[in-house]
Amino acid sequence: MQTILDSKSLGLLIRTERKAQKLTQEQLAGLTGVGVRFVRELEAGKESCQIGRALQVAASLGLTVSVSRRQEGG
Repeated sequence: MQTILDSKSLGLLIRTERKAQKLTQEQLAGLTGVGVRFVRELEAGKESCQIGRALQVAASLGLTVSVSRRQEGG
């Protein structure tokens, strides 16, 4: 499991998985029903990308997203 702490690391994960599946940004956009511009901005780590659409792209790549509490230092 990979820890995602910001939009840049989420974008990198999306890009890495897309390339591993040998998909272009255009193909991924078509599969998920989002625009190519959105995919580009998501992969670039744009902070204002809509979370719902980002989750839709992740799901189309077979990625799951989970949230957990950070462990308190100690």
